[in-house]
Amino acid sequence: MIITAMGPPGGGKTFITPRFQRHFNVIAFALFDENTMNSIFKTILKWYFRTYNFASDVAAMEGKLVAGTMKIY
Repeated sequence: MIITAMGPPGGGKTFITPRFQRHFNVIAFALFDENTMNSIFKTILKWYFRTYNFASDVAAMEGKLVAGTMKIY
C-alpha cells in the first residue's frame, strides 16, 4: 500500500502524467473560508458535547474552543 500527498502544480511542483496518476485514487477538497470552518467546528463540538453529556459550563466554552483551534490552525 502506498499513500501519497501533493499540492497543486506550480512553484516548483510539476504535473504528473495521466499514465502515472492512473495507479492512484485522487481525493481533492476545496479550501473553506473562516466562517465555514467555524460553522463546521462548532457543529461537531456541539454534537460531541451533547452526545457525551458534558457539563453546561464546559459546553458554554465552545466558541472559545473553536476560536482557539482556528488560531492554531
